[in-house]
Amino acid sequence: MQGGENHSLGSDFTLLGLFSSRQASLVFFPFLVSIFVLTVTENVLMISLIHRDPRLRTPMYLLLSHLSLMDILHSSNIVPKMIADFLSGSRTISFAGCGLQVFLSLILLGGECLLLAAMSCDRYVAICHPLRYPMLMNEKTAVFLAGGAWLVGLLNSTVHTASVLLFPFCGPRAIDHFFCEVPAMLKLSCADTSRYERGIFVSGVIFLLVPFCMISASYGRILHTVLQMRSSEARKKAFSTCSFHMVVVGMYYGPFIFTYMRPRAYHSPGQDKLLAVFYTIVTPTLNPVIYSFRNKDVLAAMKTMLGSHFLPEK
Repeated sequence: MQGGENHSLGSDFTLLGLFSSRQASLVFFPFLVSIFVLTVTENVLMISLIHRDPRLRTPMYLLLSHLSLMDILHSSNIVPKMIADFLSGSRTISFAGCGLQVFLSLILLGGECLLLAAMSCDRYVAICHPLRYPMLMNEKTAVFLAGGAWLVGLLNSTVHTASVLLFPFCGPRAIDHFFCEVPAMLKLSCADTSRYERGIFVSGVIFLLVPFCMISASYGRILHTVLQMRSSEARKKAFSTCSFHMVVVGMYYGPFIFTYMRPRAYHSPGQDKLLAVFYTIVTPTLNPVIYSFRNKDVLAAMKTMLGSHFLPEK
């Protein structure tokens, strides 16, 4: 092992990016900038509405505000670096910068997995046990669930980031990805990472499989309750809402599970990058639309806010 030359805390990494050709990046660049602006705008608006309007000060919307904050931070952790690399023509990232990107990414990915599970439980109680909802779900419970998602995500990220950065990295230190992601970084290590990969699998079970099973079970029970409703309009509306939620959950958990729970030998750079686009760029944009802006309370709050800004005072 050429340890001294290849593994240095001062050595930079190179991010090879989403596309290998400059022409493909040029076509994708306006789309990337638009998506980033839209993501930040949507989620900032969602947080503002929740904190301004009394109608939205409920456990469900409190959890949604944390989801929006996670989406803003997650997108901001990755996309601005991609934009800067395109504009500057440089794809280097410092060792510390790469470590920070891994640290923030794992906090937010892990925290969001747990938060989505908490949100599905909130919907389950609201629809399947409406009379018990005020007792089971209140502001304190929502704060506890949201705080727990952040804390557990932080602890998990601290362990994994420290473990990954302690591995020796050999060769040209070129990460075949558009951000510093753990599976892509492990390919550069000249040490045996098999034991650590088993740790990733265990974390995957805790943060991916268990929450995904909880969400599936919650929405399964919700659909069972919905199908027993007498009103066809209520059934149609609830079924539509659940369907959209499960599509977003599938787009988030599916690629995430496929990336982090496969052995390193089965990873391919092109496939990993395509999968990562879904849970780092696409779902942060879709979450406010699916979970919030289709809701009549949110639309009413938006009309109130816009009216207070643009309508003349009487």
